[in-house]
Amino acid sequence: QVQLVESGGGLVQPGGSLRLSCAASGFTSGFTLDDYAIGWFRQAPGSEREGVSCISSGDLDTYYGDSVKGRFTISRDNAKNTLYLQMNRLQPEDTAVYYCAALWEGWDAGSLCTTPSEFDYWGQGTQVTVAS
Repeated sequence: QVQLVESGGGLVQPGGSLRLSCAASGFTSGFTLDDYAIGWFRQAPGSEREGVSCISSGDLDTYYGDSVKGRFTISRDNAKNTLYLQMNRLQPEDTAVYYCAALWEGWDAGSLCTTPSEFDYWGQGTQVTVAS
């Protein structure tokens, strides 16, 4: 059973930056983080969960939502079993709870990011608040 734990959220002023981390563990023997598609999603109060950015297994395909393109960067460090979301030029509308998610052998990052139910494993979320 894969476990995901997010960290790095907090309060930041508009225009500022944050880097979210997601520590992954519990892989089945013989499999590594690289075998999993990963995604970052966010959910603001009263809104549906939104795909922010996703990356396929093997890092073959990457997707960014239109609202974050050019400002956010998804990455992973397989040696550390950690996923990252670098968020720059943050805006108040980026305020939400951010979740990381994982799916074994996911290949179409865009399709996965628009279908959160495809992901099998989820973290508990970390709050990001952008306000002056």
